[in-house]
Amino acid sequence: MKSIHLSFLTVVLFSLFSFEISAQQTGPQISFETQNLDYGQIDYASDGVRTFVFTNTGDAPLKITNVKSSCGCTIPKKPKAPIAPGEKGEIQVKYDTKRQGPFRKTITVNSNASNQPIVALKIGGVIAAPESN
Repeated sequence: MKSIHLSFLTVVLFSLFSFEISAQQTGPQISFETQNLDYGQIDYASDGVRTFVFTNTGDAPLKITNVKSSCGCTIPKKPKAPIAPGEKGEIQVKYDTKRQGPFRKTITVNSNASNQPIVALKIGGVIAAPESN
């Protein structure tokens, strides 16, 4: 009976100790304000630049290592410097609006974040037909 209680106590103490260690060492964490940007209906050849804002909610510098789009019509731009804990960063996306009709694209973000090392961001909207002269 003593060995059962001792075993149970050991497991409980180990679990508490492990939880305490993991709570203290979170590393970089990424949190986006939104992962989906809707351009809505926009004019042909209008400004196609939009920005995804994120925060490093962890306790170590966040490094965005790679940002790529699902096609050449979308050009993402990543921050060059690491984002300090508690600071905000931006990923700028430029879509080529000289294309008529609906669009949906994905931007993949790779980082050293311990909570989400790979994040899929999405953009979409509809580009109106060009005006006739």
